Amino acid sequence: MLNSCLILLSLTLSLGIWPSCRGGTVAATALPNPVDEDRPPGSPPELPRIFVELPAGSPGAPTRVLSVGDDLQRAVDNAKPGEVIALQPGVVFKGPLTLTDKSGNGWITIRTNTPDAGFPTPGTRVSPSHAPLMPVIESDRDVAIIAEPGAHHYRFIGIEVRPPAGVFVGSLIALGGDNKSFETLPHDIVFERCYVHGDPQVGGRRGFALNSRHTAVIDSYLADFKEHGNDSQAIAGWNGAGPFKIVNNYLEGAGENLMFGGADPDVQNLIPSDIEIRGNAFAKPLAWKGTQWSVKNIFELKNARRVLIDGNTFDNNWADAQNGFAILFTPRNQDGSAPWSMVRDVTFTHNVVRHTGSAVNILGTDDLHPSQRTKRITIRDNIFEDVDGTKWGGAGRLFQILDGAADVVIDHNTATQTGDVLAGEGDPSSGLIFRNNLTPHNAYGVGGSNTYGNPAQALATYFPGAVFVKNVLIGGRAENYPPNNFFPPTANDVRFVDATDGDYRLADDSPYKAAGTDGKDIGANMDPKLRTRSVRH
Repeated sequence: MLNSCLILLSLTLSLGIWPSCRGGTVAATALPNPVDEDRPPGSPPELPRIFVELPAGSPGAPTRVLSVGDDLQRAVDNAKPGEVIALQPGVVFKGPLTLTDKSGNGWITIRTNTPDAGFPTPGTRVSPSHAPLMPVIESDRDVAIIAEPGAHHYRFIGIEVRPPAGVFVGSLIALGGDNKSFETLPHDIVFERCYVHGDPQVGGRRGFALNSRHTAVIDSYLADFKEHGNDSQAIAGWNGAGPFKIVNNYLEGAGENLMFGGADPDVQNLIPSDIEIRGNAFAKPLAWKGTQWSVKNIFELKNARRVLIDGNTFDNNWADAQNGFAILFTPRNQDGSAPWSMVRDVTFTHNVVRHTGSAVNILGTDDLHPSQRTKRITIRDNIFEDVDGTKWGGAGRLFQILDGAADVVIDHNTATQTGDVLAGEGDPSSGLIFRNNLTPHNAYGVGGSNTYGNPAQALATYFPGAVFVKNVLIGGRAENYPPNNFFPPTANDVRFVDATDGDYRLADDSPYKAAGTDGKDIGANMDPKLRTRSVRH
């Protein structure tokens, strides 16, 4: 593992802040204004500048074992950096547990006392079936684990975190909150192979409030976060600077399974940044459909930048408290006090989005309060399957780009949607590249207000200067589109390997094999095994 101070140095120097090695930095009044940092038009999205590095193992570390009747809070308060607190599986430790700011940069590990040989290995996602191997931290307050300002270097392995039966909890794990300065944000906190869940009957608002920096949630299972009349999430963050690592989890939430933004940051100029989201299974159980739980979308960015979303599955979303879009890149100056809010530099690749009323909604600027313009969104090599407005509610629309987003690239995607391929509205969106995609055309293909039925006019009105080339639009008509696109009459003419089984690779005799602008197959180029990643229904 890289030295924590070196990691912190690389981030904070880029922000114009001088770091110290004890849980924070030398005082700073505010972060630099992100509006002053931009890139030339046509630039690709910037990937995360820094990634969360996981701590090494701690063989031979001083270890204290806690069992029934032992005081977990006292043990944590007395623990020194580098020590391990092992909790006996099956024992319930009453929370809330408070993580305090300590001197030094050694990790304090709080873990199950189940031997490593009997527990899922790192890189393996746990499930509820592993709960008997875990100790429990349980709280009937509004939080079960809370990090004080500046708390740092805590690692949780193999812990179940829950409310008592029948109790609704606001944020089970609150890593930061209304901190007013970057240097007081909790940091260097890792949860791995943990089972974090609300109550199956009454739900819970949130699994993690991720208002911290250098934080990871990996190989974990988050479920039963659901509420009537309010948003609920497995993970949400609005006042944390990042970087964040969210990898190989099952994430279940009724409102938004995962969201960044949604409330104005208390730290001036803060934008959650450098976010890695890979290999997760996002889902809403079908048993929730038609019940009291308020459903909005699966994934939403309202204030975020430098976000990598790769190799995830997004399952089951229906029109309820929103209009059925699964993926939202929509900047929001939520409460009107954060005009620097933006969604920029987003890379969305190798994902499967399925069973939803509509797919992707991109908004150029907030339509209620001043915000920054959305820029540099790339959507490449994804499968969008069963995007059906009749079945799930909504328009069955694949992509919607509104109000002047800039430099959106939609490239090498395969879809089976029932509505529009692409819809525009409001101010024109500049720099659109739409190429190498494979979708049904359906009734209108490309459209927008006052241009439905005239795709060429829709492109000229809402996407002037767009690159629109080498797309396969099944059932469309060539005379309505720019040259160098393809219009097979039926899906059978595309010649998939096995579309009925969800294998949307092109067969060797497909006329669109190696026909893309880059010499690759048109449509998504991705491992078909990704679509079989198991989810909970």
